[in-house]
This record gives sequence, C-alpha cells and structure tokens, in this order.
Amino acid sequence: MAEDLKIITGSKEEQYQALMPQINALIYGEEDLIANLGNITAALKEQFHFFWVGFYLVKNDELVLGPFQGPVACTRISKGRGVCGKSWEGEKIFIVPDVNSFPGHIACSSLSKSEIVLPISRNGIVIGVLDVDSEFLHHFDEIDSVYLSQILNLIAFD
Repeated sequence: MAEDLKIITGSKEEQYQALMPQINALIYGEEDLIANLGNITAALKEQFHFFWVGFYLVKNDELVLGPFQGPVACTRISKGRGVCGKSWEGEKIFIVPDVNSFPGHIACSSLSKSEIVLPISRNGIVIGVLDVDSEFLHHFDEIDSVYLSQILNLIAFD
C-alpha cells in the first residue's frame, strides 16, 4: 500500500471502520514493531485529530515513551501512576471523561482534557499501553474502546 490514508468524514464508527483496513494494509508484512506503532499513531492522529496519541512500552519495570504523535510527553511512568500506570497495573482499559477528576493524573499537558488508555498484553502479561488524549471533555467512549482494541489486535507484539 502507498503510505497515504484516505481520510473520511462521518460518524466515529464509520471513521474507524474505514481506517481499520488501511492500518492493516500499512502494517501487513512489516515485522518491525516500532515502525508499525509509528504508522498506527500517525494514522490515528491524521484521521481523528487527537491531541496526543502514542505508545508506552514496559522496560525495566517502567512504561517508557514509544512512538507518538503530538506535543512532547512524559518519558517514563511508574506502575500504578496516572492513567497509563493504572491501566498497566490493573490490566484494563480506562476511559477518563475529565482527566482533572482522575486521582493522580499525570498532566504532561494542561491542554489534555480527556483520555483513553488500553493495555497491550502478550501471553497474559502487559507489555505496554496505547494512550490517546483529547483537548475536549468526554471525548472517548465504548466505540473508541472497541476499535482501538481491534487495532491493537492487528499487531504482533513479539
């Protein structure tokens, strides 16, 4: 596939449905994890104009910043700290409608207002998280959770 995207308008679900096969085509046959994570973050940022989208990968018992799109970010996050650390610790998806009401939220940017974080597991062990931030309150919902989970399932985390 050529390295460009067809950006569509429509409902959030229609946008995800159009983006899924494009992401699949971008990463199909590519074995380099960092390259694939980079293309996924770029595709999500281009389609949805999220404030920030990126990956944190577990290294030496910390989440370490990986490929991302958006303003500079926190480089390392401890287990249980902030939304990303809680997602890692609890091995669950967090949808945060208002980051200012989340106890212990790490404010990498004061412009971020809502967030969704999905753990990435391999063989039952969390190896990273996908973190997406919006400058709008109540931006994320179950539709984001379902489709972002499906996008993570496209990647071989070996």
